[in-house]
Amino acid sequence: MAANFAGPMAKIGVAFSAATGHTLKVSSGATGKFYSQIVAGAPFEVLLAADDETPRRLIAEGHAVAGTNFSYALGKLVLWSARPDFVDDQGAVLASDRIAHVAIANPKVAPYGAAALEVIRARGLADVVGPKLVTAESIAQAYQFAFTGNAQVAFVAWSQVIGATAPRADEQPGRQPEVAVGRAPLRGSYWLVPPALYGEIRQDAVLLQAGRGRAAAAALLAFLKSDAATRVIRDHGYGAAQ
Repeated sequence: MAANFAGPMAKIGVAFSAATGHTLKVSSGATGKFYSQIVAGAPFEVLLAADDETPRRLIAEGHAVAGTNFSYALGKLVLWSARPDFVDDQGAVLASDRIAHVAIANPKVAPYGAAALEVIRARGLADVVGPKLVTAESIAQAYQFAFTGNAQVAFVAWSQVIGATAPRADEQPGRQPEVAVGRAPLRGSYWLVPPALYGEIRQDAVLLQAGRGRAAAAALLAFLKSDAATRVIRDHGYGAAQ
């Protein structure tokens, strides 16, 4: 499962288990890494990717079942800082010397990281921001870098920000202040990146070959299309693709 979807999936998983009696075992991380693991024979039954290209590629290569892929969410990119009043609502801070490090997910394996590079280039800031980039293994780690202050800002998913869920105290020492921003109490400050600056982040699910004929895998894909799941997806800041 794409790392950006961990928050909503936790809630969807509870509802799914209650409705169907099936129990989920979930792994989250960068979509590109999951692709490599699936091709190498990892026994995953369903992939919830952070893009639509990876599921199509897995189908074309025979690792996923044709006709089972569909978009379960539309992602939104945000430039975020754990510091209140640091990021302005136009993202101008990205060009300033107040920033020493900008965290992004590895663009080679994470669609949100690739989208972040699109934004930087669209703003004409490749030369300015490029030397400041800190590459994380996943979008979850990019968030951690900014949360701990190892990077002043990070390009992350809007869903991570409006979730306003801090890492566990034993993982990340210290506590950052929470401030009211936008429509909910949010941590830090942010610039919700205009969609025109990056390609659509259409997140697709697909049934993998290991899940063919497995009742739980089929039930999960069906449940992701339900009204209950769609409400959770919308509440976490995604555009619903259904």
